[in-house]
Amino acid sequence: MSEDKADVVVLGAGIVGVSTAYAARLRGMSVVLIDRREPGSETSYGNAGIISSGSITPLNNPSLWKALPKYLTNRHAALRWNPLWAMRNAGWVARFLADSSASRFKPRATALHGLIGASAKLHREWIVKAEAGHRIRETGWLKAWRGDALASAKAEQALLAEYGIASELLDRQAISALEPDILPVYKVGLLHTETASVDSPGAVVKAYARMFAGAGGDVRQADVKAIEPDGEGWRVVLASGEISARHVVVALGPWSAEILRPLGYRVPLAFERGYHREFRSNPARSLRRPIYDIDGGFIMTPMEQGIRVTSGVELTDRDAPSSFAQLDQVVPLARGVMEFGDAVGDPWRGSRPTLPDSLPMIGPASRHAGLWLAFGNQHIGFTTGPATGAAIAAMIDGAPPPYDVTPFAPSRYV
Repeated sequence: MSEDKADVVVLGAGIVGVSTAYAARLRGMSVVLIDRREPGSETSYGNAGIISSGSITPLNNPSLWKALPKYLTNRHAALRWNPLWAMRNAGWVARFLADSSASRFKPRATALHGLIGASAKLHREWIVKAEAGHRIRETGWLKAWRGDALASAKAEQALLAEYGIASELLDRQAISALEPDILPVYKVGLLHTETASVDSPGAVVKAYARMFAGAGGDVRQADVKAIEPDGEGWRVVLASGEISARHVVVALGPWSAEILRPLGYRVPLAFERGYHREFRSNPARSLRRPIYDIDGGFIMTPMEQGIRVTSGVELTDRDAPSSFAQLDQVVPLARGVMEFGDAVGDPWRGSRPTLPDSLPMIGPASRHAGLWLAFGNQHIGFTTGPATGAAIAAMIDGAPPPYDVTPFAPSRYV
Protein backbone atom coordinates (compact mmCIF):
# COMPACT_ATOMS: atom_id res chain seq x y z
CA MET A 1 0.00 0.00 0.00
CA SER A 2 1.42 3.35 -1.00
CA GLU A 3 1.52 6.18 1.49
CA ASP A 4 -1.09 8.32 -0.23
CA LYS A 5 -3.64 5.82 -1.56
CA ALA A 6 -5.97 3.28 0.00
CA ASP A 7 -9.14 1.38 -0.72
CA VAL A 8 -10.69 2.72 2.49
CA VAL A 9 -9.89 5.60 4.81
CA VAL A 10 -11.62 5.43 8.19
CA LEU A 11 -11.90 8.71 10.09
CA GLY A 12 -12.00 8.22 13.85
CA ALA A 13 -10.14 5.69 16.00
CA GLY A 14 -12.73 5.07 18.67
CA ILE A 15 -14.32 1.64 19.00
CA VAL A 16 -16.47 2.15 15.89
CA GLY A 17 -13.65 3.37 13.66
CA VAL A 18 -11.14 0.78 14.82
CA SER A 19 -13.73 -1.97 14.35
CA THR A 20 -14.56 -0.73 10.85
CA ALA A 21 -10.91 -0.58 9.88
CA TYR A 22 -10.19 -4.07 11.17
CA ALA A 23 -13.30 -5.59 9.57
CA ALA A 24 -12.41 -3.99 6.22
CA ARG A 25 -8.83 -5.23 6.47
CA LEU A 26 -10.09 -8.77 7.12
CA ARG A 27 -11.88 -8.50 3.77
CA GLY A 28 -8.58 -7.80 2.02
CA MET A 29 -8.92 -4.05 1.55
CA SER A 30 -6.07 -1.61 2.07
CA VAL A 31 -7.16 0.58 4.98
CA VAL A 32 -5.87 3.74 6.62
CA LEU A 33 -7.23 4.60 10.07
CA ILE A 34 -6.85 8.26 11.04
CA ASP A 35 -7.45 10.16 14.26
CA ARG A 36 -5.97 13.25 15.87
CA ARG A 37 -5.29 11.17 18.98
CA GLU A 38 -4.22 7.62 19.70
CA PRO A 39 -6.91 4.93 19.28
CA GLY A 40 -9.35 4.67 22.16
CA SER A 41 -8.47 8.03 23.69
CA GLU A 42 -11.78 9.92 23.43
CA THR A 43 -15.32 8.73 24.20
CA SER A 44 -14.30 5.07 23.86
CA TYR A 45 -11.95 5.54 26.82
CA GLY A 46 -14.31 7.00 29.38
CA ASN A 47 -17.29 4.64 29.45
CA ALA A 48 -18.22 1.94 31.94
CA GLY A 49 -16.66 -0.83 29.84
CA ILE A 50 -19.85 -2.87 29.55
CA ILE A 51 -20.65 -5.25 26.67
CA SER A 52 -24.34 -5.19 27.40
CA SER A 53 -26.63 -7.83 25.92
CA GLY A 54 -29.67 -6.15 27.42
CA SER A 55 -29.27 -2.50 26.35
CA ILE A 56 -32.11 -2.78 23.86
CA THR A 57 -34.25 -0.06 25.42
CA PRO A 58 -33.64 3.36 23.82
CA LEU A 59 -33.31 6.31 26.18
CA ASN A 60 -36.45 7.81 24.68
CA ASN A 61 -38.90 5.03 25.52
CA PRO A 62 -42.50 5.21 26.80
CA SER A 63 -41.37 5.34 30.44
CA LEU A 64 -39.64 8.66 29.73
CA TRP A 65 -42.96 10.51 30.00
CA LYS A 66 -43.45 9.26 33.56
CA ALA A 67 -39.93 10.35 34.52
CA LEU A 68 -40.13 13.71 32.74
CA PRO A 69 -41.38 15.76 35.72
CA LYS A 70 -38.34 14.87 37.86
CA TYR A 71 -35.98 15.53 34.94
CA LEU A 72 -37.55 18.93 34.26
CA THR A 73 -36.38 20.07 37.69
CA ASN A 74 -32.83 19.80 36.31
CA ARG A 75 -31.59 18.48 39.64
CA HIS A 76 -31.63 14.72 39.07
CA ALA A 77 -28.27 12.98 38.77
CA ALA A 78 -29.44 10.85 35.84
CA LEU A 79 -30.10 13.83 33.55
CA ARG A 80 -29.09 17.47 33.49
CA TRP A 81 -29.85 19.75 30.55
CA ASN A 82 -28.92 23.23 29.44
CA PRO A 83 -32.08 25.34 28.85
CA LEU A 84 -30.30 27.49 26.25
CA TRP A 85 -29.18 24.38 24.40
CA ALA A 86 -32.73 23.02 24.53
CA MET A 87 -34.13 26.24 23.03
CA ARG A 88 -31.53 26.28 20.25
CA ASN A 89 -32.20 22.61 19.54
CA ALA A 90 -35.96 22.56 20.03
CA GLY A 91 -36.42 20.56 16.82
CA TRP A 92 -34.12 17.80 18.06
CA VAL A 93 -35.83 17.73 21.45
CA ALA A 94 -39.28 17.50 19.80
CA ARG A 95 -38.18 14.61 17.58
CA PHE A 96 -36.55 12.85 20.54
CA LEU A 97 -39.76 13.08 22.57
CA ALA A 98 -41.93 12.04 19.61
CA ASP A 99 -39.83 8.90 19.17
CA SER A 100 -40.57 7.86 22.76
CA SER A 101 -44.10 6.80 21.80
CA ALA A 102 -45.16 3.21 22.43
CA SER A 103 -45.60 2.53 18.71
CA ARG A 104 -41.97 3.47 18.03
CA PHE A 105 -40.51 1.37 20.83
CA LYS A 106 -40.56 -2.23 19.62
CA PRO A 107 -39.07 -1.65 16.13
CA ARG A 108 -36.11 0.21 17.68
CA ALA A 109 -35.62 -2.38 20.44
CA THR A 110 -35.63 -5.12 17.80
CA ALA A 111 -33.07 -3.22 15.73
CA LEU A 112 -30.80 -2.71 18.74
CA HIS A 113 -31.13 -6.36 19.70
CA GLY A 114 -29.78 -7.42 16.30
CA LEU A 115 -26.91 -4.94 16.46
CA ILE A 116 -25.97 -5.81 20.05
CA GLY A 117 -26.13 -9.57 19.51
CA ALA A 118 -23.80 -9.43 16.51
CA SER A 119 -21.46 -7.05 18.32
CA ALA A 120 -21.19 -9.08 21.53
CA LYS A 121 -20.20 -12.12 19.49
CA LEU A 122 -17.44 -10.17 17.72
CA HIS A 123 -16.18 -8.62 20.98
CA ARG A 124 -15.71 -12.06 22.51
CA GLU A 125 -13.88 -13.28 19.41
CA TRP A 126 -11.71 -10.20 18.84
CA ILE A 127 -10.66 -9.63 22.44
CA VAL A 128 -9.01 -13.06 22.46
CA LYS A 129 -7.41 -12.53 19.03
CA ALA A 130 -6.13 -9.15 20.22
CA GLU A 131 -4.42 -10.83 23.20
CA ALA A 132 -6.60 -8.85 25.60
CA GLY A 133 -8.71 -11.73 26.84
CA HIS A 134 -7.49 -11.13 30.39
CA ARG A 135 -9.46 -7.88 30.41
CA ILE A 136 -12.93 -9.37 29.97
CA ARG A 137 -15.16 -10.50 32.85
CA GLU A 138 -18.14 -12.77 32.23
CA THR A 139 -19.82 -11.79 35.50
CA GLY A 140 -22.85 -9.93 34.12
CA TRP A 141 -23.89 -6.53 35.36
CA LEU A 142 -26.30 -5.64 38.11
CA LYS A 143 -29.11 -3.10 37.87
CA ALA A 144 -30.12 -2.24 41.42
CA TRP A 145 -32.91 -0.27 43.08
CA ARG A 146 -32.78 1.20 46.56
CA GLY A 147 -36.56 1.36 46.92
CA ASP A 148 -39.40 -1.09 46.42
CA ALA A 149 -39.11 -1.45 42.64
CA LEU A 150 -40.02 -5.09 42.20
CA ALA A 151 -42.63 -4.27 39.55
CA SER A 152 -40.09 -2.28 37.51
CA ALA A 153 -37.52 -5.06 37.73
CA LYS A 154 -40.08 -7.68 36.71
CA ALA A 155 -41.22 -5.57 33.76
CA GLU A 156 -37.64 -5.26 32.54
CA GLN A 157 -37.05 -8.96 33.01
CA ALA A 158 -40.16 -9.73 30.96
CA LEU A 159 -38.98 -7.44 28.16
CA LEU A 160 -35.56 -9.08 28.09
CA ALA A 161 -37.18 -12.52 28.03
CA GLU A 162 -39.18 -11.47 24.94
CA TYR A 163 -35.86 -11.19 23.13
CA GLY A 164 -34.36 -14.33 24.64
CA ILE A 165 -32.05 -12.40 26.99
CA ALA A 166 -31.49 -14.11 30.33
CA SER A 167 -31.61 -12.30 33.65
CA GLU A 168 -32.07 -13.09 37.35
CA LEU A 169 -34.30 -11.26 39.79
CA LEU A 170 -32.60 -10.70 43.16
CA ASP A 171 -33.74 -9.62 46.62
CA ARG A 172 -31.54 -7.94 49.22
CA GLN A 173 -30.07 -11.21 50.48
CA ALA A 174 -29.29 -12.47 46.96
CA ILE A 175 -27.58 -9.17 46.12
CA SER A 176 -25.42 -9.50 49.24
CA ALA A 177 -24.48 -13.04 48.25
CA LEU A 178 -23.55 -11.83 44.77
CA GLU A 179 -21.60 -8.78 45.98
CA PRO A 180 -20.60 -9.53 49.60
CA ASP A 181 -18.34 -6.47 49.94
CA ILE A 182 -20.96 -3.81 49.24
CA LEU A 183 -23.26 -2.37 51.89
CA PRO A 184 -26.87 -3.69 51.83
CA VAL A 185 -28.47 -0.55 50.37
CA TYR A 186 -30.37 -2.23 47.54
CA LYS A 187 -33.74 -3.91 47.96
CA VAL A 188 -34.19 -5.20 44.40
CA GLY A 189 -31.71 -6.23 41.72
CA LEU A 190 -31.78 -7.55 38.17
CA LEU A 191 -28.65 -9.38 37.09
CA HIS A 192 -28.04 -9.33 33.32
CA THR A 193 -26.29 -12.69 33.21
CA GLU A 194 -25.27 -12.58 29.52
CA THR A 195 -23.49 -9.24 29.82
CA ALA A 196 -19.70 -8.96 30.04
CA SER A 197 -17.45 -6.09 31.08
CA VAL A 198 -13.80 -5.08 30.70
CA ASP A 199 -11.33 -3.50 33.07
CA SER A 200 -10.21 -0.80 30.61
CA PRO A 201 -12.28 0.03 27.52
CA GLY A 202 -9.56 2.34 26.21
CA ALA A 203 -6.97 -0.44 26.45
CA VAL A 204 -9.30 -2.83 24.62
CA VAL A 205 -9.73 -0.37 21.75
CA LYS A 206 -5.95 0.07 21.61
CA ALA A 207 -5.55 -3.73 21.50
CA TYR A 208 -8.00 -3.91 18.58
CA ALA A 209 -6.01 -1.16 16.83
CA ARG A 210 -2.78 -3.13 17.30
CA MET A 211 -4.55 -6.17 15.89
CA PHE A 212 -5.58 -4.11 12.86
CA ALA A 213 -2.00 -2.88 12.39
CA GLY A 214 -0.70 -6.43 12.76
CA ALA A 215 -3.04 -7.50 9.98
CA GLY A 216 -1.45 -4.95 7.65
CA GLY A 217 -3.55 -1.90 8.45
CA ASP A 218 -2.15 1.63 8.59
CA VAL A 219 -2.80 3.69 11.73
CA ARG A 220 -2.02 7.40 11.48
CA GLN A 221 -2.31 10.22 13.97
CA ALA A 222 -3.24 13.42 12.12
CA ASP A 223 -5.78 16.24 12.02
CA VAL A 224 -8.38 15.76 9.30
CA LYS A 225 -9.19 19.08 7.64
CA ALA A 226 -11.74 17.99 5.04
CA ILE A 227 -13.03 15.21 2.84
CA GLU A 228 -13.61 16.06 -0.83
CA PRO A 229 -15.03 14.12 -3.79
CA ASP A 230 -12.27 13.34 -6.27
CA GLY A 231 -13.43 11.73 -9.51
CA GLU A 232 -14.77 8.29 -8.61
CA GLY A 233 -13.20 8.41 -5.17
CA TRP A 234 -12.28 10.74 -2.34
CA ARG A 235 -9.48 12.97 -1.19
CA VAL A 236 -8.87 13.17 2.54
CA VAL A 237 -7.13 16.43 3.37
CA LEU A 238 -4.85 16.26 6.40
CA ALA A 239 -2.82 18.95 8.10
CA SER A 240 0.27 17.20 6.71
CA GLY A 241 -0.88 16.10 3.24
CA GLU A 242 -3.59 14.17 1.39
CA ILE A 243 -4.74 10.59 0.95
CA SER A 244 -6.77 9.31 -2.01
CA ALA A 245 -9.32 6.57 -1.36
CA ARG A 246 -12.16 4.78 -3.08
CA HIS A 247 -14.18 4.87 0.14
CA VAL A 248 -14.27 7.11 3.21
CA VAL A 249 -15.94 6.10 6.46
CA VAL A 250 -16.92 8.87 8.87
CA ALA A 251 -16.72 7.37 12.36
CA LEU A 252 -15.79 10.51 14.26
CA GLY A 253 -18.45 10.18 16.94
CA PRO A 254 -19.49 13.63 18.23
CA TRP A 255 -17.31 15.33 15.59
CA SER A 256 -18.97 13.58 12.65
CA ALA A 257 -21.60 16.18 11.81
CA GLU A 258 -19.19 19.05 11.27
CA ILE A 259 -16.98 17.27 8.74
CA LEU A 260 -20.10 16.37 6.72
CA ARG A 261 -21.55 19.89 6.72
CA PRO A 262 -19.45 21.19 3.79
CA LEU A 263 -20.87 18.34 1.70
CA GLY A 264 -24.41 19.54 2.36
CA TYR A 265 -25.41 17.12 5.10
CA ARG A 266 -27.22 18.53 8.12
CA VAL A 267 -27.05 15.79 10.72
CA PRO A 268 -29.37 16.19 13.75
CA LEU A 269 -26.71 15.12 16.21
CA ALA A 270 -26.87 15.86 19.93
CA PHE A 271 -24.40 15.00 22.64
CA GLU A 272 -24.95 12.92 25.76
CA ARG A 273 -22.08 14.30 27.75
CA GLY A 274 -20.91 12.13 30.60
CA TYR A 275 -18.30 12.23 33.34
CA HIS A 276 -16.34 9.73 35.34
CA ARG A 277 -13.80 9.65 38.12
CA GLU A 278 -11.66 6.76 39.30
CA PHE A 279 -10.75 5.93 42.88
CA ARG A 280 -8.24 3.61 44.49
CA SER A 281 -9.72 0.27 45.48
CA ASN A 282 -9.84 -0.80 49.09
CA PRO A 283 -7.70 -3.99 49.20
CA ALA A 284 -10.12 -5.46 51.72
CA ARG A 285 -13.16 -4.86 49.50
CA SER A 286 -13.74 -6.00 45.93
CA LEU A 287 -16.41 -5.22 43.35
CA ARG A 288 -17.05 -8.15 41.05
CA ARG A 289 -19.11 -6.51 38.31
CA PRO A 290 -20.56 -3.14 37.24
CA ILE A 291 -23.52 -1.94 39.28
CA TYR A 292 -26.06 0.48 37.84
CA ASP A 293 -27.68 2.34 40.72
CA ILE A 294 -31.03 3.25 39.17
CA ASP A 295 -32.20 5.61 41.92
CA GLY A 296 -28.79 7.23 42.31
CA GLY A 297 -28.30 7.71 38.57
CA PHE A 298 -24.75 6.36 38.32
CA ILE A 299 -22.71 3.29 37.41
CA MET A 300 -19.92 1.98 39.61
CA THR A 301 -17.55 -0.46 37.92
CA PRO A 302 -14.22 -2.15 38.74
CA MET A 303 -11.41 -0.98 36.47
CA GLU A 304 -7.70 -1.61 36.11
CA GLN A 305 -6.81 1.40 38.28
CA GLY A 306 -9.61 1.02 40.81
CA ILE A 307 -13.29 1.88 40.99
CA ARG A 308 -14.74 4.05 38.21
CA VAL A 309 -17.87 6.04 39.01
CA THR A 310 -19.72 7.34 35.95
CA SER A 311 -22.35 10.06 35.96
CA GLY A 312 -25.65 10.28 34.14
CA VAL A 313 -26.38 12.26 30.96
CA GLU A 314 -25.77 15.98 30.46
CA LEU A 315 -27.49 17.48 27.41
CA THR A 316 -25.61 20.58 26.30
CA ASP A 317 -23.21 21.77 23.63
CA ARG A 318 -20.38 19.37 22.91
CA ASP A 319 -17.65 21.81 23.90
CA ALA A 320 -19.43 23.68 26.72
CA PRO A 321 -17.41 24.10 29.92
CA SER A 322 -17.45 21.09 32.21
CA SER A 323 -19.98 20.95 35.00
CA PHE A 324 -19.14 18.38 37.65
CA ALA A 325 -22.46 18.79 39.50
CA GLN A 326 -23.69 15.30 38.60
CA LEU A 327 -20.38 13.68 39.52
CA ASP A 328 -20.28 15.59 42.81
CA GLN A 329 -23.82 14.38 43.47
CA VAL A 330 -23.19 10.68 42.87
CA VAL A 331 -19.72 10.05 44.32
CA PRO A 332 -20.97 10.30 47.94
CA LEU A 333 -23.78 7.89 47.01
CA ALA A 334 -21.26 5.46 45.56
CA ARG A 335 -19.16 5.70 48.72
CA GLY A 336 -22.29 4.71 50.60
CA VAL A 337 -22.35 1.46 48.61
CA MET A 338 -18.69 0.54 48.42
CA GLU A 339 -15.63 1.55 50.42
CA PHE A 340 -12.91 2.96 48.17
CA GLY A 341 -9.97 5.31 48.54
CA ASP A 342 -8.79 8.61 47.13
CA ALA A 343 -9.29 9.76 43.56
CA VAL A 344 -6.84 8.66 40.88
CA GLY A 345 -6.20 11.51 38.44
CA ASP A 346 -8.63 14.20 37.34
CA PRO A 347 -12.33 13.87 36.48
CA TRP A 348 -12.96 12.88 32.84
CA ARG A 349 -15.57 14.23 30.43
CA GLY A 350 -16.73 12.85 27.10
CA SER A 351 -19.53 13.34 24.57
CA ARG A 352 -21.64 10.49 23.26
CA PRO A 353 -23.23 11.21 19.84
CA THR A 354 -27.00 10.73 19.80
CA LEU A 355 -29.63 10.98 17.07
CA PRO A 356 -33.30 11.68 17.86
CA ASP A 357 -34.37 8.03 17.57
CA SER A 358 -31.42 6.74 19.68
CA LEU A 359 -30.24 4.56 16.76
CA PRO A 360 -26.86 5.02 15.06
CA MET A 361 -26.27 5.78 11.41
CA ILE A 362 -24.80 2.70 9.73
CA GLY A 363 -24.64 2.78 5.96
CA PRO A 364 -24.00 4.81 2.81
CA ALA A 365 -24.48 8.56 2.57
CA SER A 366 -27.48 9.37 0.41
CA ARG A 367 -25.88 11.73 -2.11
CA HIS A 368 -22.23 10.64 -2.42
CA ALA A 369 -21.01 7.25 -3.62
CA GLY A 370 -18.19 5.82 -1.54
CA LEU A 371 -19.07 7.87 1.56
CA TRP A 372 -20.12 5.81 4.56
CA LEU A 373 -21.53 6.95 7.91
CA ALA A 374 -20.92 5.09 11.16
CA PHE A 375 -21.76 7.16 14.24
CA GLY A 376 -24.54 8.04 16.67
CA ASN A 377 -24.18 4.96 18.88
CA GLN A 378 -25.18 7.05 21.94
CA HIS A 379 -24.28 5.57 25.32
CA ILE A 380 -23.84 1.99 24.03
CA GLY A 381 -21.01 2.72 21.61
CA PHE A 382 -18.53 0.40 23.30
CA THR A 383 -21.05 -2.44 23.17
CA THR A 384 -22.09 -1.88 19.55
CA GLY A 385 -18.82 -0.78 17.93
CA PRO A 386 -17.64 -4.11 16.45
CA ALA A 387 -20.88 -4.95 14.63
CA THR A 388 -21.24 -1.36 13.40
CA GLY A 389 -17.83 -1.70 11.79
CA ALA A 390 -18.48 -5.20 10.47
CA ALA A 391 -21.67 -4.04 8.73
CA ILE A 392 -19.95 -1.07 7.08
CA ALA A 393 -17.09 -3.28 5.87
CA ALA A 394 -19.52 -5.83 4.46
CA MET A 395 -21.50 -3.19 2.56
CA ILE A 396 -18.32 -1.67 1.12
CA ASP A 397 -17.39 -5.17 -0.04
CA GLY A 398 -20.81 -5.70 -1.62
CA ALA A 399 -21.72 -8.42 0.90
CA PRO A 400 -24.78 -8.68 3.17
CA PRO A 401 -24.27 -7.27 6.70
CA PRO A 402 -24.46 -9.70 9.63
CA TYR A 403 -27.81 -8.25 10.80
CA ASP A 404 -30.61 -6.05 9.46
CA VAL A 405 -29.16 -2.56 8.99
CA THR A 406 -32.32 -1.07 7.46
CA PRO A 407 -33.38 0.73 10.69
CA PHE A 408 -29.95 2.40 10.84
CA ALA A 409 -29.94 3.79 7.31
CA PRO A 410 -28.52 7.35 7.22
CA SER A 411 -31.20 8.28 4.67
CA ARG A 412 -33.75 8.53 7.49
CA TYR A 413 -32.10 11.84 8.42
CA VAL A 414 -29.77 12.98 5.62
